[in-house]
Amino acid sequence: MHNYNIIGFCWRRFDQFYSQNEKQGSECQWPLLPMHFVAVDMEFAKNMYELHKKVSPSEVIVGWYATGYDITEHSVLIHEYYSREAPNPIHMTVDTALQSNKMNIRAYVSSQMGVPGKTVGVMFTPLTIKYIYYDTERIGVDLLQRTRASPSRTNGLTTDLAQVASAAGRVQEMLSTMLSYIEDVLSGKVMADNSVGRYLMDLVNKVPKITAEDFESMLNSNINDLLMVTYLANLTQAQIALNEKLVVL
Repeated sequence: MHNYNIIGFCWRRFDQFYSQNEKQGSECQWPLLPMHFVAVDMEFAKNMYELHKKVSPSEVIVGWYATGYDITEHSVLIHEYYSREAPNPIHMTVDTALQSNKMNIRAYVSSQMGVPGKTVGVMFTPLTIKYIYYDTERIGVDLLQRTRASPSRTNGLTTDLAQVASAAGRVQEMLSTMLSYIEDVLSGKVMADNSVGRYLMDLVNKVPKITAEDFESMLNSNINDLLMVTYLANLTQAQIALNEKLVVL
């Protein structure tokens, strides 16, 4: 689910979101009401959900989100509505005001608490959050992060070669950190961590078993394809510019 849409509704609006399965989510499509109006237009939400199912029939409501740092007294009322729309709905909060100096994202599920037959309350239990992003999104976020070190708070786009060099530098730095940790464990300076060892084993198993000659041949082939595409793109651009000048004449 994309956080950009959440930030767009940061004036304490709450929305419902969908999911096709446990690993793939979809951003919400419409705001319901500002948070300070403790009400839900059920007919509007129902109609919009029906329209959404025509576009994405495999998606179902799994919960709702609101911008804010913590759970409020209004969350219980709104969560009660979504409890009728989805089994055990998820409530997610996004701190767009950066009250903790970062954009905290939290998720909760509710459970009943109290004395049976007496007053019953609702308790929100936090869930573990895992961030998943696409490579293209990571590039944009990294570019925004670099503006923090710029006095003018601006930063231009880098070239493809600079991007490759920066990525290679980060990989080399991470490999150096990993090798340093392994050497410290082998020498007894650091206590071995089984979870880290399993991660390293998975990393090693994911490395393709390929000879240096085959890797060099594959890399050269990909580079030649990239150069050919770049050449054709530049040639097309030159042809378009030449055609525009001929039209003007």
